[in-house]
Amino acid sequence: MDTSAMAWRGRAGARRAANGSLREGAARAGLTARGVIYLLVGVLALRIAFGDGRRQADRGGALAELADKPFGAVLLWALGIGLVGMALWRLTEALFGSVGKDGRSPRKRLLAVGRCVFYAFVASSVLAFAVGRGSGGGSSDRQSRDLTARAMEAPAGQWLVGLGGAAVVGVGVWIGVQAVRRKYHDKLKFGELGPRARRLVDVTGVGGGVARGLVFAAVGAFAVRAAVAYEPDEAKGLDDTLRSFAGTPLGPWLLVCVSVGLVLFGMFSFALARWRRV
Repeated sequence: MDTSAMAWRGRAGARRAANGSLREGAARAGLTARGVIYLLVGVLALRIAFGDGRRQADRGGALAELADKPFGAVLLWALGIGLVGMALWRLTEALFGSVGKDGRSPRKRLLAVGRCVFYAFVASSVLAFAVGRGSGGGSSDRQSRDLTARAMEAPAGQWLVGLGGAAVVGVGVWIGVQAVRRKYHDKLKFGELGPRARRLVDVTGVGGGVARGLVFAAVGAFAVRAAVAYEPDEAKGLDDTLRSFAGTPLGPWLLVCVSVGLVLFGMFSFALARWRRV
């Protein structure tokens, strides 16, 4: 048999598998796992707003919270496997394209590569935590300060940190604007959504997306401030960023609003796991 024909059939088979039930299962498991993390971070941030700051409101704190629950080890393994599914789903998007008219564009494929790498890292940290060999990625605040300090030691490091922070601010604004514009409608199975389900998706999608965008923008703003002051300790991770909202003139109520928004984004991720086109 012609080797070129065999190679073509192999690629076609891989594409069918990637676009079939395996891809769909990986995507829905990954979206569910993402939802669990955001939900837990939002709950932890709410506790901080009401005076209980014993546990950090970041991924490490969320994993520690989950580990304390009945069957915590099983839940951690399920979460890690779900995030592996998310990484694999993004990998198939990079290789074969995603849904939408421009799903195979170089820009979308590049975004998928970045998401694949990110979720592969997150999944590995969760699985390391599950086997007792890690801390769920460690404190987000310490990681942010250490990364900023190392970046500033590089040639033109101050500029790199500043530009990186500005880029994160831009991403945050983009996330918020896309949520307000309800661009997620383009990827939903609207035929399966009744009126109540559509209201639920819009409330969680808009509220959760705006809160998520605000957190991204705040993290980026702190990185820019660290670059301008040439002081790595000015950079903040997720936990310190959330706590900083309580220090605004609005007091803890701004943190309450952002925390509720993160809970809503967790619920929105669950809705995507049910109704997103993959």
